[in-house]
Amino acid sequence: MTFDEIIDFRASNRKFDPEVPVPAEVIEKALKHATLAPNSSNMQLWEFHWIKSPEAKAKMVEACLSQMAARSAQELVVFVTRRDLWRKRRQWHLDWIDKDAERIGDPNLRSIKLRRKYYGSLMPVFYFNDGFGLMGIFRRVTTFFVGLRRPIVRGEGHAGQRISVHKSCALAAENFMLSCAAQGFHTCPMEGFDAKMVKKQLKLPRGAEINMVIAVGKGTKKGFWGPRRRVANDEVIFRH
Repeated sequence: MTFDEIIDFRASNRKFDPEVPVPAEVIEKALKHATLAPNSSNMQLWEFHWIKSPEAKAKMVEACLSQMAARSAQELVVFVTRRDLWRKRRQWHLDWIDKDAERIGDPNLRSIKLRRKYYGSLMPVFYFNDGFGLMGIFRRVTTFFVGLRRPIVRGEGHAGQRISVHKSCALAAENFMLSCAAQGFHTCPMEGFDAKMVKKQLKLPRGAEINMVIAVGKGTKKGFWGPRRRVANDEVIFRH
């Protein structure tokens, strides 16, 4: 399919054909495409949980309020944000920077020094949080005064960090759904779920959050709740 055809094909379907299985390679390919999504500072603070066993799927359907999209899905994939893994991802970057410096043979190369400063110094400032919210206040106050003189990314607390990682995870989810569409299968992103039950089933730590659950299968006509309608372009598209 052309890209226009993929976009047109990818419409949420809420009832899948029980007679048409989704080949494992379709999900594998879509998950690989998800990992290639753009994300904030390439920190990749996400996880994708493919629910495979019948027992696990039955529990996940219940956690998704037994809605039709979940009940009829051939496959279920849970997209999870992992803001709590920022230290691990930061170290992953620093390790790669060291390897690149060794490969190039010049640890003082400007690009190497800038990358090391970015991940070594700036990422802790952006992601570190104490138990009292003092770091968030420090970020906001510091960027406020710096912002009086020049443009700067404004410092945020927990809420800003959560928005950032959820945006990145949602981009990965869109990659996943477009990949499924390109391979001829429909999807339905679900936000109707019991997040506490989902986290418990997946044995996720406290710092993890559920971004969305995506149902995958061969859509049916009954799965489309009428034609796909959008408000007029002039209500959402502006030119400056």
